Amino acid sequence: MARQTTGMATVRRQRDVALARESFLRDDATSTGDVREVILASWRRSRSSHVPSDHLQPAHDTTADLQPKLAHSAAPIVREFSAGLGDAPMSVILTDQHGIVLERATGNRALERRLDAVCLAPGFSYSEESVGTNGIGTALEGRAPAQVFGHEHYAGHLDELACAGVPIHNPVTGRLEGVVDVTCWRSETGPLMMALAQTVAGRITAAVLDHSGQRETALLREYLRTCGRTRAAVIAFSADVVMLNNTARRQLEPADETAILGSITEIAAARKSVTIDLDLPSGQAARLQCRPAWCESGLAGTVVQVHITTRVPMPVAGSERRIMLPGIVGSGALWERCCHEVDRSFRDREPVLLDGERGTGKTSLARAIHQRHDPDGHLRILDCPEDAAPTLWLRELREELAGESGTLILRHLCRLDAAVAVTVGGLLGAQVAGRGPWVVATVDATLTDRPDELIRHFPRTVSVPPLRHHIEDVRELVPFVLLRLTHGEELRCSPEALRLLMRADWPGNVRQLTEVLRDVRSRRRSGVIHPEDLPPWCRATAARRMLTPMESMQRDVIVRALIDARGSKSEAARVLGMSRATIYRKIHEYGITTAL
Repeated sequence: MARQTTGMATVRRQRDVALARESFLRDDATSTGDVREVILASWRRSRSSHVPSDHLQPAHDTTADLQPKLAHSAAPIVREFSAGLGDAPMSVILTDQHGIVLERATGNRALERRLDAVCLAPGFSYSEESVGTNGIGTALEGRAPAQVFGHEHYAGHLDELACAGVPIHNPVTGRLEGVVDVTCWRSETGPLMMALAQTVAGRITAAVLDHSGQRETALLREYLRTCGRTRAAVIAFSADVVMLNNTARRQLEPADETAILGSITEIAAARKSVTIDLDLPSGQAARLQCRPAWCESGLAGTVVQVHITTRVPMPVAGSERRIMLPGIVGSGALWERCCHEVDRSFRDREPVLLDGERGTGKTSLARAIHQRHDPDGHLRILDCPEDAAPTLWLRELREELAGESGTLILRHLCRLDAAVAVTVGGLLGAQVAGRGPWVVATVDATLTDRPDELIRHFPRTVSVPPLRHHIEDVRELVPFVLLRLTHGEELRCSPEALRLLMRADWPGNVRQLTEVLRDVRSRRRSGVIHPEDLPPWCRATAARRMLTPMESMQRDVIVRALIDARGSKSEAARVLGMSRATIYRKIHEYGITTAL
């Protein structure tokens, strides 16, 4: 009798939930007594994402990597638990952090056919954005265990099922890796379903810890061995861990550490020992000796010895007055030092090479220095050609170098063909010190193939820092750029939106910030810019977990490759040596899709 009473109560509750769902879909009205708050919140998210309620259309990601590290640790456990259930109408499902099904195991043919019918199968996404309220997507959104029964599903085609999802977090980094879900018929649900899902999740977490522990132990061992053999700065890093010895903390500024990790991200992927020279944001030069660390399961990470070869002291606060330059703004210490060095080069009439990432403002800085000292003087900007016989361009270069004053800016010096570079070197070498135009050349800091026969004609090299190394200047840049884009119209950034912009890494630098503000301005002509006006990836910066240093560097590399490839993901993947599946997954994870 008690079981019959419980069954009747369950039926009545499901009927009440079904009626509440119909009412919600019809006019957004529902009684909170009929629907759990967590389910009601999920329904609202599903509606705002425009998920259809009368049919299923789960996204199928043909580029998804169905064998990530999580799958290697978890798939055997999923299959083992499913085998223990026999032919019971219950399925154990594993997804990644985006809700894409990686593994599904069940011994019941009827349930398996139903899961196939609703596309709850490998490669399909069961995120809330794809199918609405369900155990997988709702667990991902809430970052907590979630149970969804029958008519609590947003999509009507799922109301015959019940599911319990438990998030899987990396025990070392805390990062969300995926979800393990137990699904059965609505009529077969019971309290053991969530207990089973939590048990499976616990086993998977232990397996992830075991695999992570092997890698970290191997990396730590190699790090300690290296520290014992050298007095140099030592950095050890992997996707999840960064370690620095006391020498590194004493010699390197935070911006230097970021620059080092960014420079060796791609090198580390090659899995071999290399030595590179690097100019650091602080003005120091360093030689990096990179060596991979191995464990039984593969690459554990990379250990880097950092030998400082040139020390350039940072300016003491107040030792130099701030330079007010026309057309540009910024007061960060690194930016100020850069401006002073270029200004000194102009006053000494000394050719200067501006080295920096794309979009940092190298040309704008040279133009501003010229306008500060010689606003009415001749200014010529020549883009270096890529063809092997630029006769007209060489003629223009000779004419400009023959001038008695003014400024000549040679952009993209690395484009020049080797034979042309020799010719240009001869023209520059014929210049008499202190006479003729002030010559500025720009090179991309990410390129290692430099025309040495040209660079030796520039006695001074100034590194223009990327925006992330003087992020405090975003406060000045945002209103300045908005003023230029609106031509004086009233459009300003709210403090909340500005905070989001200052939390971004800006791998595309000032150029990327300008493009974001230009896009915002196209949709909001005046008034106040709020967080919801910013691109989704900017808004996600605050909501998502903090990226590890290695992930931040990897995001920089991917965005730079996408910019170079003009947004072509396939071309960027080819250049980076990644599979298309990997670059699509990382673009989604890092939220950089709309940044380009």
